[in-house]
Amino acid sequence: MKVGTIKEIWRYPVKGMAGEQINTCDIGPAGLAGDRTWAVRDVARAEIQSCKFRPELLSCIASTRADSPGQVDISLPDGLSLGSDDAHIHQQISQLIGHDSTLEPLQPITELDFYRRHKRDDHTWLEELKATFTREPGEPLPDFSDFPQQARDFVTLPGTFFLVTPFHIITTATLKHMKRLLPEADWDVQRFRPNIVIETRDKDAGLVEQRWIGKQLMIADSQIDCTATAPRCGAVTRQQQNLAFDTSMLRSIIQNADQNLGIYGEIQHHGALSVGDTVYIQ
Repeated sequence: MKVGTIKEIWRYPVKGMAGEQINTCDIGPAGLAGDRTWAVRDVARAEIQSCKFRPELLSCIASTRADSPGQVDISLPDGLSLGSDDAHIHQQISQLIGHDSTLEPLQPITELDFYRRHKRDDHTWLEELKATFTREPGEPLPDFSDFPQQARDFVTLPGTFFLVTPFHIITTATLKHMKRLLPEADWDVQRFRPNIVIETRDKDAGLVEQRWIGKQLMIADSQIDCTATAPRCGAVTRQQQNLAFDTSMLRSIIQNADQNLGIYGEIQHHGALSVGDTVYIQ
């Protein structure tokens, strides 16, 4: 059954930074080609960082470099643009976020220490993680009681810079639904960092993609398993480029969307996605 078409495709070459909107991209089990291939690593903690812990990263825009495969360019908020191969990039990022840091490419899955979570003790790391969700008194947190051991030990899935799965989906129906509930807020899709935005049918309303969990999307030659909803943290409230700091959206997501917006997906086949592709569900 047809459920819509691809309206936008987004890729984030550096974990935690703003990304680039593209018209077409190869896709496979590791997600979109070129997505999250670099990350910022805290030197003192020896830990990969995200915009949850380092929201200043959202003020940077990362893009792939067409003439140098594997390298990326980063536009800093002061207007300076540097490449991942520039000797000054580590210093500039460290100054921006206030912590000694390095920009690092993806490492093999065998390099487990590279992906390991910083643990000063057996509980502080979890308190730090909970704090990134910026809940107000009385608001629920995601359920951490069944937190997988792998997630306890590693910041990202080893061999990747992804937290849960390598693909994230949101629909225009969901954004329109939330806009109707809180019209004064700026529900710009960039706050939610999806890989694709699906333009749904006029008759579809509400949190459409949350009803797709357990089903498969078929787009061109690709099959995407819809695996789980995406709980939202304080990152959606942060200032980035032309988006102002705004906590009201997170309050609305918690109250009106069971604290979830968008869904995660697993890619089952290699293929390519393009803006305008028809999206089917089975």
